[in-house]
Amino acid sequence: MKIAVLGFDLPLGKIKYQDSRLLAIEKKSSPKKTHPFFVEFVSDLKSADAVVSSKDRSLDLFIPDLERIEKRLTSAEEAEKDFLKRCCEILEKEVPLREGGFSPQELTLLRNLGLLTLKPTLILETLPQDLNQLIVQVFNKAGVIFFYTLAKLELKSWLIEADTPIVKAAEKIHSDLAKGFIKAEVINFDDFIKVHNLEEAKTKGLVKVVGKDYIVKDGDILEIKFKVQK
Repeated sequence: MKIAVLGFDLPLGKIKYQDSRLLAIEKKSSPKKTHPFFVEFVSDLKSADAVVSSKDRSLDLFIPDLERIEKRLTSAEEAEKDFLKRCCEILEKEVPLREGGFSPQELTLLRNLGLLTLKPTLILETLPQDLNQLIVQVFNKAGVIFFYTLAKLELKSWLIEADTPIVKAAEKIHSDLAKGFIKAEVINFDDFIKVHNLEEAKTKGLVKVVGKDYIVKDGDILEIKFKVQK
């Protein structure tokens, strides 16, 4: 995830997210290799997945969005104008458009305008002392969760949007897993942490088998069963 920083003196570049759950899974499973999740702090607002801005620099986000929408208003059809005016009112209150409560159709229109405040936007008076705490706040604002995989003795954390179907999560790992998805074995971290290892979890019935309709939960540890498609 790329996080744009506006108005705060944060070092740019990649930083490892200190994930306590990943460390706990690593301790119990002793994988040969662990792949932590990295976030990247950047200065480019347009390429970022999320934005952290100081309160006194937040107008640098709202004004460009207002200008884009006002430009669109000059050529918009009558049916669209009321919606765009509502967007302007939201921005004038210094509320990010992502928090505007729009319908999927309205969001599609706005995404075509390349608006900055459609990104998860965290506006703060001051930064928390702990950088990891800041990252968690961004994750919460973005509505994302972590799941984990333990494949071929490699442990890896994956970031996805909340309410993601398991096939889409499998696609994030590799397209073959999604195309040939059969089923998945799932145990949530909260259950895994209570036992010695995955083998014990299976004997105690804590590992469940799920199909394509399963929605991945925060902290799930997944093992995807699939058939290679020719």
